[in-house]
Amino acid sequence: MRLRLPEERPTEPPTGYKIAHPVLSQDGTRAGFTGVSLGGALPYGVLDEARCVYGLRHRTPHRRCDCGFHCVHDRTAAEALLCTAEHRAAVLLEVTVLGAYIRFERGFRYGRQRVRTATVGPCACGSVAAGLTDAGWGRPGWRGVAAVCAGCVRGRGSVSLAGFARLAGEGLRVRAGSGIAAVDPSAGLGISELAAEAALLQARLDWFQTQLARLDEGGERG
Repeated sequence: MRLRLPEERPTEPPTGYKIAHPVLSQDGTRAGFTGVSLGGALPYGVLDEARCVYGLRHRTPHRRCDCGFHCVHDRTAAEALLCTAEHRAAVLLEVTVLGAYIRFERGFRYGRQRVRTATVGPCACGSVAAGLTDAGWGRPGWRGVAAVCAGCVRGRGSVSLAGFARLAGEGLRVRAGSGIAAVDPSAGLGISELAAEAALLQARLDWFQTQLARLDEGGERG
C-alpha cells in the first residue's frame, strides 16, 4: 500500500521568500532571475514554470527528484542568506506559489510561481541602489547584473530599477533596500580623536612636502 501525503487546499496561493540574481538578456530586451543553488543554470521570468535541472521529462515538483522552485516561509530566513559572501549581490524576492507544491518545515518546493516584489540591496560602496549594472558574470544569452548607486555608475552601462521592472513585466515591483547614508567622518569624535586625526593629516602633509622637495632638487640638478 502506498502512503499518500496530506493534501492542502488553501483559499489563496501561499506566499514565500527566496533570493536570486537579477539577469538581463543579451539583447537587453528581457529581464529575469537565476537561482543561487541547483537551478542557477536556468534563468526564469517573473511568471514561469520550473524545469527539471537534470533534463528529466516529468512534472515538477516530483517526489523522487529535487527539481522545482524553492522558497522559505519566513522573510527573515531568506534575508539571512544574503549575509554570505557568495550571495551579497543577490536580491530578495517575494513570490506567490502557484499550482502543486510540496511543503517542508521551512518552505515549499513547487513547479510554478509569480515574483511579486524584488528588493535590491545596497551598492558595493554601501549607498542605496539607483539601478543595476553588469556584474561581470553571466549565463548563455544572459548577463548578471548587480546593484549600483548613482555615484558609482559613472557612465557604466546600467538599467534603472523601474527599467528592470518594465523589462521583466507581469507587474513586478522593484525597490531599493536600505543603504548606508553618507555621514561626516568627524561626527561624534572627541578632542583626543580629533587631535589624532589632525596629527595624521599633518604627517601626510609633511611626507608630501618632502617628496616635492626631492623632485625640485632633482629638477635643478637636471
